[in-house]
Amino acid sequence: MNADPHFRRVALIGFGLIGGSIARAAKLQGLAGEIVTTARSEKTRARVAELGIVDQVVATNAEAVKDADLVILCIPVGACGAVAQEIAAHLKPGAIISDVGSVKGAVVRDMAPHLPKGIHFVPAHPVAGTEHSGPDSGFAELFINRWCILTPPDGTETAATEHLRAFWAAMGAKVEVMTPDHHDLVLAITSHLPHLIAYTIVGTADELAQVTESEVIKFSAGGFRDFTRIAASDPTMWRDVFLANKEAVLEMLGTFTEDLAKLTRAIRRGDGEALFDHFTRTRAIRRGIVEIGQDSAAPDFGRPHAALKKP
Repeated sequence: MNADPHFRRVALIGFGLIGGSIARAAKLQGLAGEIVTTARSEKTRARVAELGIVDQVVATNAEAVKDADLVILCIPVGACGAVAQEIAAHLKPGAIISDVGSVKGAVVRDMAPHLPKGIHFVPAHPVAGTEHSGPDSGFAELFINRWCILTPPDGTETAATEHLRAFWAAMGAKVEVMTPDHHDLVLAITSHLPHLIAYTIVGTADELAQVTESEVIKFSAGGFRDFTRIAASDPTMWRDVFLANKEAVLEMLGTFTEDLAKLTRAIRRGDGEALFDHFTRTRAIRRGIVEIGQDSAAPDFGRPHAALKKP
């Protein structure tokens, strides 16, 4: 095993936005000799076959992972443990098994006990996405200049991690390695809490008796539109994320609640200086994000300047 990004056979369990984008990018870059996939729904499997993105669409997880050098679970994190148990006996010795979930501690706890010796477990989280889901939603450019975080458990062979790093890098991602617990703490503030806030704000707007739904839609300002995009994300995936990473999310939510209370007091007291100081500090964070290239004029999709090219 080396840093060559190529795998002879790649198996994708689940085929929504992320699975479909991996298949398209890997196909475009020639990173897999063969791509095999399966999905829980017969309708989804039929649609993937119609799209012609992969080499094989099979009916079961066990059939998908047979002889695969790389297996990626592209499913909600709450289902990873059960699927790992299901496919364990069918994994090829020496294969790398990974996932794409945005929680890593729970994935390691749920999957690792079921994986046999000789299997290289390298969980992953591509920090990229849109509010769309399903087999038609993926596109090859999704991961370009976006981070993919690898969280190999203690004892994972370095060569396996480097092999998967090369695979993600070849699809355009910037790759970072960290521990599962640190990943979950970082993502709790950068991703999970913002989603929770977005779901809450959009839900609050929906419940306002004095504002009609048509007015909410008609007069949506830029900030609210951004919240609605985030709040349109897959509810099954985000339910599992919050339950799986509840300790870190609750910790960050507590800190956020304290900060919100400070702003509430400042508004109530007419303390413009406190508000100005807070907004100035947060504005600097926004500038830092832009300066390191972690934002663009468009969301994480439809970016005309980001295009994978055939090798």
